[in-house]
Amino acid sequence: MTRRPDFFAYMLLAPVHLLLLAVIALPSLYVLWLSLNQSGYGTSLEFVGLDNYRKIFEDRYFWRASLNTFIVVNAVVYAEIVLGLALAALFVRGVPLPRLMFAIVLMPYAVSEVVGVLTWKMLMDPNFGTISRLIEEIGLGRFNWSVAPYQGLTLISVISVWHNLPFTFLLLYAGMLAIPQSVYEAAKIDGATPWQTFVRITLPLMIPSILVAIIFRLVFAFRIFSEVWLLTKGGPARFTEVLAVYLYQAGFRFGDFGVASATGWVMVVGSLLIASIYLREMHKRMVNKNA
Repeated sequence: MTRRPDFFAYMLLAPVHLLLLAVIALPSLYVLWLSLNQSGYGTSLEFVGLDNYRKIFEDRYFWRASLNTFIVVNAVVYAEIVLGLALAALFVRGVPLPRLMFAIVLMPYAVSEVVGVLTWKMLMDPNFGTISRLIEEIGLGRFNWSVAPYQGLTLISVISVWHNLPFTFLLLYAGMLAIPQSVYEAAKIDGATPWQTFVRITLPLMIPSILVAIIFRLVFAFRIFSEVWLLTKGGPARFTEVLAVYLYQAGFRFGDFGVASATGWVMVVGSLLIASIYLREMHKRMVNKNA
């Protein structure tokens, strides 16, 4: 016998649904409508259909920003996964002064993005930055990220990894703690080395946690803005521009709200398509597990 839905339960959930409708659904639909219109400062809406999407797809700066976003997002996400797994394994095995070490690892996530980026900008200043001068003194050459686009993208990726690694670490650490100790005890009895235990036991059992971490970080990293804008503003010559900065430039510098809205929806669809690959993998694993 199936139980009928409780009307009172729906009433309790209604405020949350209305809040989501007000702050997410309605603004998203308005931006979608805006992307189909020509609009600027002090001008009325003029319906142009898909013309704004045609404009961005014909713009070489859009494709350069898309390529930069793809490079930065992949570098950031997978670097965080590798480092997060290493840190989680280290903490599970035990570290000295665990509470202090835990606080140190989580500290970057407590720092404001603006403060963090400006601090890195001073440390990496080509003329007087401490880290920049150290890189030059040990013979790796002058790290002038303000002139060389690939160095600028590298520094942007490093800053993003530094700031968001604690979030990835927490997800992976929680997943690693959930693995039953009996599995490790059986592997130890069988004579497995620590590396074999990690590769054949820990890593396969960590796949669901890794997929969750990848999905979250892909969606968040896809809209990376603060690191790029505060560090390079997309320069030199828009060579380090990412999609979020391209959107900002279109909307607030050039005053083309239609193109900016179209860019926003392309970002939404792109991030959802990428995330859907990992969501499908998670669904397959859940189905196979319950079969």
